[in-house]
Amino acid sequence: MKHFLIASFMAGAMALPAYAADYTIVAPAAPGGGWDQTARSLQADLQKEKISGKVQVVNVPGAGGTIGLAQFASQQKGNANSLLVGGYVMVGAILTNKAPVTLDAITPIARLTGEYEAVVVPAASEIQNIGQLIEMLKKDPGAVSWAGGSAGGTDHIGAGLIAKAAGVDPTKINYIAYSGGGEALAAILGNQVTAGISSYGEFEPQVKAGTLRLLAVSSAERIEGADAPTLKESGLDVVLENWRMVAAAPGISEEQKAAITADVEKLVKSATWQETLTTKKWQDTFLAGKPFEEQLAKDIAATETILKDIGLVK
Repeated sequence: MKHFLIASFMAGAMALPAYAADYTIVAPAAPGGGWDQTARSLQADLQKEKISGKVQVVNVPGAGGTIGLAQFASQQKGNANSLLVGGYVMVGAILTNKAPVTLDAITPIARLTGEYEAVVVPAASEIQNIGQLIEMLKKDPGAVSWAGGSAGGTDHIGAGLIAKAAGVDPTKINYIAYSGGGEALAAILGNQVTAGISSYGEFEPQVKAGTLRLLAVSSAERIEGADAPTLKESGLDVVLENWRMVAAAPGISEEQKAAITADVEKLVKSATWQETLTTKKWQDTFLAGKPFEEQLAKDIAATETILKDIGLVK
């Protein structure tokens, strides 16, 4: 009888959901931006899919994610319960800020999403199309102020590439960096700048609401549901995609890394995550393991070349 009870208890225990360790996800930016949205989407979906029982998000803004990166690398060493959201913006910020802590200091897990850039102006702006903005830029580069994310990030690179494609010295652009998408959006809506540049998903609600005018997108082909031409269509040879990733702490074991990767893979294959991608207008660019690490190395090298071209890195 005793053996039967033990067997029944063990069978019942095995039938319970096997949660992975609880996670704390560091979003190295202020609330409202792409990293914050990614972290909070991971938080909601990991819990909804019962992959993790409890997930919390911590915001550590500043310097294109390099402050959060440095803090994460130094304070979370060996902690398999701590994750960091990052991406292409961080690659540029590390280079432009000459950050002492680089992505070599953490454990890359997977690239999650991709998103194209969008150029917008306030709805009340006299600028009706991207051609008019480019004419203003050619006439006086400094008179056109751009609001976007961190210095050296995707938005800054995008503005520089647009200037370069238009025949304007990219070192002369008047780019104003904000630490979070919410701050940049407030500046654009408050008519404090000429134009804004950021991921399309961050602007879409305001574009749909009619408070922002969408001028162009940085995709190779038009974005479904976005009533605007691509930069290439507009005569500017620029295609740019921002990507976001999730990483783990330094000093974790291969077994811990494999467990985290398995949790992430389970999430990205779920209907819940796929619905999030659709809602947020994020591209599914999932890549994990060695292929992601190799691609990351290539992206870092390519970004350094771009930043040198537009004068942000010597």
